[in-house]
Amino acid sequence: MVVRGDDLTSHMAIRAAWLSFVGGRTQGEIAAQLGVSPAKVHRLIAHAQKAGHVKFQIDGRPMECLQLERELTSHFGLSNCIIAPDVGSGDEDAALRAVAVSAAQFLSGLLGGAGVKRLGVGMGRTLTASVEALPKIQRSDLEIMSICGSLTRTLAANPYDIVQKMQERTGGVGYYLPVPYFAENQDEKSMFLTQRSVQDLMSRARQSDAFLIGLGSVENEGHLVQRGMISKQEQENLMSGGAVCDLMGRFLTIDGELAPDPLGDCAVGLHFDEVRGSRVIALVGGESKVDATLAALRTGVITDLVADESLAKALSARVGLQLAQSA
Repeated sequence: MVVRGDDLTSHMAIRAAWLSFVGGRTQGEIAAQLGVSPAKVHRLIAHAQKAGHVKFQIDGRPMECLQLERELTSHFGLSNCIIAPDVGSGDEDAALRAVAVSAAQFLSGLLGGAGVKRLGVGMGRTLTASVEALPKIQRSDLEIMSICGSLTRTLAANPYDIVQKMQERTGGVGYYLPVPYFAENQDEKSMFLTQRSVQDLMSRARQSDAFLIGLGSVENEGHLVQRGMISKQEQENLMSGGAVCDLMGRFLTIDGELAPDPLGDCAVGLHFDEVRGSRVIALVGGESKVDATLAALRTGVITDLVADESLAKALSARVGLQLAQSA
């Protein structure tokens, strides 16, 4: 791939804009990262603004991100792949911010038309950050449906449930699934599923025009552990069984197969096989999610992916992709 000088300047200008306006980096920090002088950074940011790349959002992504998008789209058979540029130095919070900005732009376009009238939504930190970054959209006709239990095992509200936040941003109507994410056992799950209101909500959720989900891990930093959604013993059992990913309450091995653990059978909500063939948009941030992301992609359920650059590079390395090199 041959890159002309003016194209290279534009790509560097876009990266500098991301680092400055999203990452909050100083011109000195950006200069050190890009290997240029602070004066050059000033000119690059000015170039990005003059070229119209910086409005209320950054329009465009750096060349390396576009290459990753093409490679991952082809390898995993995705309809869309958006890679948010790195805006920090391995900082998971910075990765989350970058994904949130890119995801908010993507969701704004998705919901700006009338094509999606019912949106099934999961939960998680990345989804929460992305919806918080979403500009106001007037979609009073939009139905926002929980596809998994909206409560913790203690019946407290889950802080990463996005139904109310999405409702506030769009003016749509939100529907919670008033049961725990995980039941204590299969008998309790069966009891929840006999409730007519739960049956009706899950039936409506299955008919969503698109699904918006996060990808969870079973590591200590994952929200399942952080929020006490699973016990330490359950975490150890999952990891000993090879589980690396929580996909809609079901646990996957790195090969994208169901892990041999009974906890997933206690999830109260839609199974990922029930949304297979629909548009399923996954938002994920942070290099620590590489195994979880790879496992979820290998199920073939996900059609659209929004992730950060560090995660995308790690994912590419794991599957042995050979990215095109600039000449």
